[in-house]
Amino acid sequence: MSGPAPALAQVRLAVRAALEPLAPGELVLVACSGGADSLALAAATAFEAPRAGLRAGAVTVDHGLQGGSNEHAECVAETLRGLGLGPVEVAKVAVGSEGGPEAAARAARYAGLDEAADRLEAAAILLGHTLDDQAETVLFRLLRGSGTADPRYGGPAGTAEWSELGGTGRPPLEADGGTGTAEAHWAEATFGPELMTGWIEGSAAMPLSRMSIAALADLGYRVDLSTADAFTLPALLRAAPGAAPTALPGTVEMLRPIGTIPGP
Repeated sequence: MSGPAPALAQVRLAVRAALEPLAPGELVLVACSGGADSLALAAATAFEAPRAGLRAGAVTVDHGLQGGSNEHAECVAETLRGLGLGPVEVAKVAVGSEGGPEAAARAARYAGLDEAADRLEAAAILLGHTLDDQAETVLFRLLRGSGTADPRYGGPAGTAEWSELGGTGRPPLEADGGTGTAEAHWAEATFGPELMTGWIEGSAAMPLSRMSIAALADLGYRVDLSTADAFTLPALLRAAPGAAPTALPGTVEMLRPIGTIPGP
């Protein structure tokens, strides 16, 4: 008997890796728009989650921006149930205007997913997206706090290095800036000149910390932490000699990308 098509096999392998940190019996949700990429992700999750001892459900978001959006969302939900996913919910959201239509819809979508995850006590959310015209699928997990003023990174390796730096909870991501900066770089207010913050620090040295390299490991890259530059959190540098480390805030879990794979 032949195996799955190569593209499907790649999606399954990526999902399998994404699910590894979860404990048996936990619930993982797939966010699905009904597009080919997210349906492929949903099908792969429906296949892999039970084999990992996990429960798998799904959420589709009705933004209410077009006529018939409710019918479309219900059709997607029925398709997801047909894949064996459950619970399956339609999250109806109200889209505001702050930041422009795309940003407002994204914030509403993530808030709806976050609410569903909290209510259903889900351990993770997986999302599929296409990037430009390359038909790449990006998996995200532990999405908490996206679209808020306090987004957080949730990858385990990067978070472990954040703790080694003296941080608590999850490392904070940049909340300001446009696409490619907000929620995609470390928060400059916390990390100062670190290379993976969202802004260039003029002529100042910009070290690449172990945390940033570890975050690449969360993305699926093979890394060498020994190549990192020396880095100390600015808040700790400002602390008086002998003082206890500053307790940096961190209570919100945030889903970030953990892998990029060819789409179906």
